[in-house]
Amino acid sequence: MKLLIRNLARTTSQAELRLLFEAHGSVQYCTLVLDQQTGQSKGFGFVEMPKVGDAKAAIKQLNGAEIAGSKIRVKQAEEGSEDGPKRAH
Repeated sequence: MKLLIRNLARTTSQAELRLLFEAHGSVQYCTLVLDQQTGQSKGFGFVEMPKVGDAKAAIKQLNGAEIAGSKIRVKQAEEGSEDGPKRAH
């Protein structure tokens, strides 16, 4: 299951993001979305977890959690969301 993680602190690294989710199960893929001009984090990223149960547990535990001073939001990613954040539902 592919997850969208929003409202990340700009200082959170991809390795930190992976570790955060690996606490809830296997992580197949993890990436932060970076600004092409500055190389800095845009404050959101994606994590793919092969086991749906692990992904749902991660959503339940991490959605609304405060990480590095930011209250993150975690939800299932929508198809095509690699291009950037979609409208809120």
